[in-house]
Amino acid sequence: MHTIRELHLYPTVGILLALLTLGTAVPAQAQLGLGMAPMRVEIHMTPGQEYSGSLKLGNQSNAKTRVRGEVLDFDVDDKTTPQFERDLPQEAAYSCKKWLSLNPMELELENGGFVIARYTLRAPTNLAEGSYNCAAGFTTLPVAEQTSAVFGMRMAVRIVAAIYVVVGSPAVRGGLKEFKLEATPPPKESKEAGWQAVVMLENQGKMYFRPTGKLEVVDDKGQAVEKEDFASVPVLPERSQRFVFPLKAHLDPGHYKLRAHVDIGTGEIQEGSADVTVDQAASAPETH
Repeated sequence: MHTIRELHLYPTVGILLALLTLGTAVPAQAQLGLGMAPMRVEIHMTPGQEYSGSLKLGNQSNAKTRVRGEVLDFDVDDKTTPQFERDLPQEAAYSCKKWLSLNPMELELENGGFVIARYTLRAPTNLAEGSYNCAAGFTTLPVAEQTSAVFGMRMAVRIVAAIYVVVGSPAVRGGLKEFKLEATPPPKESKEAGWQAVVMLENQGKMYFRPTGKLEVVDDKGQAVEKEDFASVPVLPERSQRFVFPLKAHLDPGHYKLRAHVDIGTGEIQEGSADVTVDQAASAPETH
């Protein structure tokens, strides 16, 4: 349905006019019943150091809520969605889960109340320079007086704080790797499939980064058909990460250019482009 004719990657030196932060955490929605602050923490540590901090956990539901804490691994999937699990063996080299403890591990929250949950990180003495990541998760449980009563299904809700530990001064290394244009299933009101652009970023170093920038879809007349911002998600150490941009614009058959401008936190704006051809209206991908 499309072909990539060429790929150009070239750096352009730029000056940052504003201080780049780690981004803004998305607050928990009221209907979830739980709120927490902060939802992302970055800590600088040295090997063998112990660090303690706190999380403010609040009950936003209209009833008493019991909550259990757990330490988690996390990664980011190929749809640019963070995934939190009790154990992700492939993340072992950069996980801080085994150094993380929570206190208390189980607690009850009154309607509208809050508690301070403390966490402690104990860095191993042989820890190598780099960035490490793990998470503190809190999941709702039935309160004590409800455990013996069965009135149907109850929803369990988990709220998570992502924790990043930086050891030493690891350099950010990486950048643009690949561009793609992929067909997506058509909406219910249409028989014609849509499109999504995919940009692959590669992290070649041991320090995570959070890119900022834009992707443009440009037609053969040089006009921008669509512009989209990069999602504020991390690219974890030593891996490639897909960034997916669902396109709102209709793409007629023809030639287009995918063009990206991205800063991975080095103060250098990287630019890349790929020529793609839409040969005909895409048919819906098969689903199973």
